[in-house]
Amino acid sequence: MSVVELPTIPLRVNKSGRNAGVLFRVILGAFWLSLHAAAIAQTTERSPTFAVLDFGGSAIGRLTSQKLTANLKQETTLVTVDHDQALAAARGAGYAGSLNLSLDEARNLGAVLGCDFFILGDAQTLRRSPSTASSYFESYATMFLVSARTGRLVSWERPSFNAATAADAEKLLLTELSSQNARHRFVSSIRDAQATERGERALTFDQQTPIIEAAPDDAKTAEAQGLRMPRPYRRLVPAYPETAARAEAEAMVDVLVDLDAGGEVTRVEVARWAGFGLDQATVATVRQLHFFPALRNGVATPIRVLLRYNFRKPPK
Repeated sequence: MSVVELPTIPLRVNKSGRNAGVLFRVILGAFWLSLHAAAIAQTTERSPTFAVLDFGGSAIGRLTSQKLTANLKQETTLVTVDHDQALAAARGAGYAGSLNLSLDEARNLGAVLGCDFFILGDAQTLRRSPSTASSYFESYATMFLVSARTGRLVSWERPSFNAATAADAEKLLLTELSSQNARHRFVSSIRDAQATERGERALTFDQQTPIIEAAPDDAKTAEAQGLRMPRPYRRLVPAYPETAARAEAEAMVDVLVDLDAGGEVTRVEVARWAGFGLDQATVATVRQLHFFPALRNGVATPIRVLLRYNFRKPPK
């Protein structure tokens, strides 16, 4: 531990001013110590840890995750969990490669991996045979960056490359995953997520958020509690975004929705994420809803409900 030498300032005081001089030096000393403590905190801040799991069971799935891991290892501000150990831990916890996790499932997986962030994915090389053009090969990698602390999906991306041969398409994909741009995107996303989570913790500490009752799981329980569940004035269907269509994504999105006593939406949180723009489409739709309020024994009451949306790719 380094030693801080406080500056000595000569003070000329008479007998009656001695106490004032002592107080001044105490205040000045405390100021320098606080600066030193802040400097130590900045230099000893723990680097975030991350793990990368295989992107599916295929050879290209394993190779893409290994390439991305090797790329991110070059970032000195991150600490990498050993790839093989991370895979063994995930398999031991029963993880089977899903990219459609609830917050609890993601937090549990992160705890098993022992990291701050982790990357899930799927990578494949497929032969495409369009009716209006020559056949080609597509090589893609879907990658989800997840916060182990909150279980949230931090970011997702799906680089995809086409070529006349499978080998050429895969070479383009692997080059992208080894690039400085790819590394910068993930590092920036991790830093942004850290800042957001710190801000949320500070806000939670400073403000007392009122507790809203969660709705029962079934109608019989609600009836026994004298509770009439809220009902939307009209049902809105989230759009199936082009980002999901390109990936032919099918998934389930759960959102926790807080309703006030008037049946208006006050808060929306994704409880099961899917990526591909489906989460954002769901939240945007839910914020447009208006409800007949929940009633307990005839009195309107705030409540938290779980809404579930199943997305299927449109028929061709």
